[in-house]
Amino acid sequence: MHLLTSEIINEYCEQHSTPENAVLHELNRQTHLQTELPVMLSGHLQGRILSMMSHMLRPKYILEIGTFTGYSAMCLAEGLQENGKLISIDINEETTEMATHFIAKNNMQEKIELRIGKAIDIIPTLNYEFDLVFIDADKPGYSNYFNIVIEKVRKGGFILADNVLFHGDVVSEKPGKNALAMQDYNKKMTADNRLENVLLPIRDGIMVSRKK
Repeated sequence: MHLLTSEIINEYCEQHSTPENAVLHELNRQTHLQTELPVMLSGHLQGRILSMMSHMLRPKYILEIGTFTGYSAMCLAEGLQENGKLISIDINEETTEMATHFIAKNNMQEKIELRIGKAIDIIPTLNYEFDLVFIDADKPGYSNYFNIVIEKVRKGGFILADNVLFHGDVVSEKPGKNALAMQDYNKKMTADNRLENVLLPIRDGIMVSRKK
């Protein structure tokens, strides 16, 4: 991962943040050993931020678009209300299998429901009013995911979108395909009068949007 802050600062932040639990630490390591793109993992610092946000919101229902190996899902689920649920969608069966294993190992199988398939097809079938949505999937799909999920977010609910600075390429003179998609998403959020937004330069950038 191309960090937007220096590696030294990032390490300092991690040293002064609550450590990962043993299962998350193992998942972090196994993701790096077993997957082709471990950079997709949220990791320690961002994971603690997601957990902290979830604890502050105390959501009943969370939707995650993009499971990967389940790290961010478990971090977000830490702040769920009692009997709350997180639904996480991913198209990759292999990484979802890994996520299933570690979610069970972390005793979170009652809190987290994994769905395999295209989010664009699955989301319309979900009959929930979400308190919190986390988008961390294919970058060109972000705007479409927002379009189909916004009406399922309660008033006062939050949508978090990861990688919105895309390695800093959003301010490049020649942004690539994914950076252009993130530029479009960020502009879309800023122009939507239903939202209040703050773009946080954490790791690869997180857009925090609150539905008014």
